[in-house]
Amino acid sequence: MHTQLDPVGNMKLLSPMEVNKLQQSATSDLYKLYRNCSLAVLNAGSHTDNAEEIYQLSPDFQIKILRRERGIKLDLQNPPEHAFVDGTIIKGIQEHLSAVLRDILFTNTKYNNISDDSSEITHVTFDILRNANVIKPETDPNLITCWGGHSINQIEYKYTKEVGYQLGLRGFNICTGCGPGAMKGPMKGATISHAKQRNNFGRYIGLTEPSIIAAEPPNPIVNELVIMPDIEKRLEAFVRISHGIIIFPGGAGTSEELLYLLGIMLNTKNQAQKLPIILTGPVESKAYFEEIDAFIGATLGEKAQSLYEIIIGDSEKVAKTLKVKLEDVLTYRREIGDSYHFNWSLVIEPDFQRPFEPDHESMANQNISFDQETSTLAANLRRIFSGIVAGNVKASGIKEVREKGPFDIKGDPKIMALMDKLLKSFVEQERMKLPGTKYQPCYRVIGE
Repeated sequence: MHTQLDPVGNMKLLSPMEVNKLQQSATSDLYKLYRNCSLAVLNAGSHTDNAEEIYQLSPDFQIKILRRERGIKLDLQNPPEHAFVDGTIIKGIQEHLSAVLRDILFTNTKYNNISDDSSEITHVTFDILRNANVIKPETDPNLITCWGGHSINQIEYKYTKEVGYQLGLRGFNICTGCGPGAMKGPMKGATISHAKQRNNFGRYIGLTEPSIIAAEPPNPIVNELVIMPDIEKRLEAFVRISHGIIIFPGGAGTSEELLYLLGIMLNTKNQAQKLPIILTGPVESKAYFEEIDAFIGATLGEKAQSLYEIIIGDSEKVAKTLKVKLEDVLTYRREIGDSYHFNWSLVIEPDFQRPFEPDHESMANQNISFDQETSTLAANLRRIFSGIVAGNVKASGIKEVREKGPFDIKGDPKIMALMDKLLKSFVEQERMKLPGTKYQPCYRVIGE
């Protein structure tokens, strides 16, 4: 198949100078990244979480940017046929291709050399979201971020839909990591309740990043896709645009997100912040949350545990709780003069902003001990789980583990025992890979 498409959204109108920059980007080393992310969104609905497998299924796929009088066209050669209906591309996939163009090529020309300055990183995060039209001051502040695993069972998936349904009835919009499982369920539930409430402007925001988008392609409900440059900016974007956060059952990636969030909120500079955090799942997942809560209590302490509420098997209570706590969030923002749609006042230290590139050396050298600030321990634990995610589903991490063997995770014997227990429970519950896939650990837990 060979076809040409028009970009949609704000990529339809480009100046000659912008077109030149895009074409230069498309012939650079950045092209492979752009090509892979485009292929990922064309594979929406894929039944694999192996990024390498996605790329290998379409080795002949190419995408080029062609100059036209009114801007550009996207030239696709050998795209996956399931992205088309009777020869015409599915509209949602066309929108996602335009988002890839915007976030991988267009934004990269602006921010190809970001410093380690914390305020600059936050500015870049804000600017990418603003350019994607995610920050809409004229809309009601009602965005709930839902985190959870791509590999969850049907009982858990049904519960995520029930929570999304209850949120939608109360006017909330949904933001997730854009993939399947617990990222899709809340959006699916909310679409039904938004329809019941005659809400024709429901927002289903998907935030992803280049190295994970193939393993977790955007689900079909996502109507606002943003590809952040790296996992750290993705996490910062989640936290700053949210008015509440729900955490469903998940594996290493969900643990990474929770540790990131708790590490930020444990900072004494954020002790007055209002950001409700609810851990929730069906009754059948109670043991999962007990395991997570015990790990947090033993490593980060009771203060960390006090930052979240666990609600089991009651989707309506989850939504009602967030509706009540939304007033606290808005009152606090109003009192300190902060934005309703982007939390500028939240302090995020550089430890949580600098990109972490997991390899054998960086994984083995993390300081996992009680001899440091609790928030710093949270940051280091977050990196360990980030490395496990890379080894599980990211093409670069899979390649690293295949060539050099599993990552070694070292640290305080007590913490290592707790981590080993937690990770084993994830494996037993099939939370590391999609069900039916035999999981080969990408790590070895070693107590010092």
